[in-house]
Amino acid sequence: QVQLAESGGGSVQAGGSLRLSCAASGPTYERNCMGWFRQAPGKEREGVAAAYFGGGGTFYADSVQGRFTISQDNAKNTLYLQMNDLKPEDTAMYYCTADPCLFGVFSVDNVLTFITWGQGTQVTVSS
Repeated sequence: QVQLAESGGGSVQAGGSLRLSCAASGPTYERNCMGWFRQAPGKEREGVAAAYFGGGGTFYADSVQGRFTISQDNAKNTLYLQMNDLKPEDTAMYYCTADPCLFGVFSVDNVLTFITWGQGTQVTVSS
């Protein structure tokens, strides 16, 4: 059974950076695809970044393209989300998510259907 634990959230000013981490445990084949989604108060969940580690390919929401980068350290079983040039509209709870993903990822919205996610980490960006 896959378990995910996020960390690295916090409060920053606009233009700042944060790196979120997601420590993953459980069978590797159950997390071929991993990603991040976020949810702000009163808003729907939004896919932020998705990656298919079984065969390559990354996807980002238009709103974060060029500012956020998803990556993985296989040795540490850790997924990262590097967030640069943060904006107040990036304020949300960020969740790490994973899925066996037999056929890969085709869009960032796929992360909203992944079967496992963590407890979330809060990111607050002030202007």
